[in-house]
Amino acid sequence: MTPTRKKKRAPRNRTLELSAGDRRRLENSIFTPRQKAPVKDVVDRIFQGDSVEVLQRLPEASFDLLFADPPYNISKSFGKRTFRPKDQDEYEQELDEWLAIAAKLLKPTASVYICGDWRSSAAIQRAGSRHFTLRNRITWEREKGRGSKTNWKSSSEDIWFFTVSDDYMFNPDDVMLKRRVIAPYKENGEPKDWEESERGRFRMTHPSNLWTDITVPFWSMPENTDHPTQKPEKLLAKLILASTGKGDLILDPFLGSGTTAAAARKLGRHFTGIEIEKEFCLLAARRLELAEEDSRIQGLEEGVFWERNSRT
Repeated sequence: MTPTRKKKRAPRNRTLELSAGDRRRLENSIFTPRQKAPVKDVVDRIFQGDSVEVLQRLPEASFDLLFADPPYNISKSFGKRTFRPKDQDEYEQELDEWLAIAAKLLKPTASVYICGDWRSSAAIQRAGSRHFTLRNRITWEREKGRGSKTNWKSSSEDIWFFTVSDDYMFNPDDVMLKRRVIAPYKENGEPKDWEESERGRFRMTHPSNLWTDITVPFWSMPENTDHPTQKPEKLLAKLILASTGKGDLILDPFLGSGTTAAAARKLGRHFTGIEIEKEFCLLAARRLELAEEDSRIQGLEEGVFWERNSRT
């Protein structure tokens, strides 16, 4: 995407932008594989190119986690590319094409997460189930979204959870959610399953497949970019902590502005990302630099995820 005239931002807007100097400096951070690459040549790399083509040049049985946020089956522009809704069978066939290649790149113990909306979810379930074992579907609430006078407002998205085999990692204790207590029951005068703190009364709850604590990046968040469908770092942090260990290698075939890469670096994991738009590749590279300077993830503090708007 050719850089356009710099947008005029409000004084407190923290949206990440690239300077001319950033673009020159980060050019060498973007790669284009010409042939089959060994693992050592793909770790912590951003590859620019078509996902199907680049996936075929990556090493087999090398990745511990696949996170994929492919274009949904809707009208949407990403840089120079514009997507239009397809017939459901055609969309499913496209999913199946890259999934068949990606499946060969995963370790037998790997997990898979694929994002979608209500239109694309059925196709994702069918295509994913042909290659992996279906475990669950996570639904997360988007607090953004336009209202409609002819339909229900779309304010949720799905993440389908698959595994390559029955031998896989899942770390529930690493993704516990701290919720504000509505009914502070006591037993023998002591709090029952909750604690009192200067911030209020909170309870640690087990991770479920319904997430209402995610904030979509917006102008006051330093992770925010102009990518039209950017996923939050907190969302990726949950998946990464639940399904990988320190030093594991994560594959993202639709890297976008680099949320997977940034979250992986902040959490001590490695990544391989593929993105077709150069501008987004450069944004991802810049976010990696910033992740070295500041490893905080909004909504995650000292190993605890906080529900949305619960912090003071």
